[in-house]
This record gives sequence, structure tokens and C-alpha cells, in this order.
Amino acid sequence: MTALAPGTALTIAEAAASSGLTVHTLRYYERDGLMLDAVERAPSGHRRYTARDLDWLVLLTRLRGTGMPIREVRAYADLVRAGQGNEAERLRLLHAHRERVRAELAAVQEHLEAIERKIDVYEGRTGNR
Repeated sequence: MTALAPGTALTIAEAAASSGLTVHTLRYYERDGLMLDAVERAPSGHRRYTARDLDWLVLLTRLRGTGMPIREVRAYADLVRAGQGNEAERLRLLHAHRERVRAELAAVQEHLEAIERKIDVYEGRTGNR
């Protein structure tokens, strides 16, 4: 993610390139209420993504990348938009998601260990250690 100088903004194409997301995904996030703030518009009507928008996209990408369902991402975004006073609810959402991610990591680790054992067996049989 590219750092923006204060007061500058990116076009949707630039924001997509910077975030690694597609233009379609950025529009979807905005349309589906997942952005923290309404994306600014230039006088021409073109979207202008700020540093705050890009920072939020990093978090959204991480939440989605770890399997958080869209409805939970939306709920989290709604809580953040509502401001202070709901931190306990935000924590509840994030704690629950963290536990799901940890369980998934543990399962993947078990799968990896099984693969490693098979590799050891075949390397032993073929002499390729």
C-alpha cells in the first residue's frame, strides 16, 4: 500500500493499484456499505480515495482475507462509523473472528504436518533426503 502525502487523494484506478483490489471490488465495497466513510468525489464526480480510505481498505482486505463474512465486516464497519461507546461490541466481533482464524491456522498446521510426514516417507523410499 502506497503512503499518501497529506491532502492528496487517488483515483479509483490508483486506489485499486495501490490496494491490490480491483476497481469492481472498490465499487462493491462502497455500494455495500463497507467503507468507513463515503468516498470523496471530485467536482467531476470521480471518486477520490484518501489516506484514511486506503488504511481502511487494508483492514477490510485483512478481515476478508482471513475469512470474515461480509455481513460481519459490515457490522464492524457500522460500529466504527457509529463512533465511540461500542468498543465492547467491536471487541466481541474481533475476538470471535480471531478464534475462527486460530482454529483454521491449527487445522492448516495439522494438514501441513501430514504432508511433511508423507514427504519424509517418499524421500526415505527414494533416497532423496
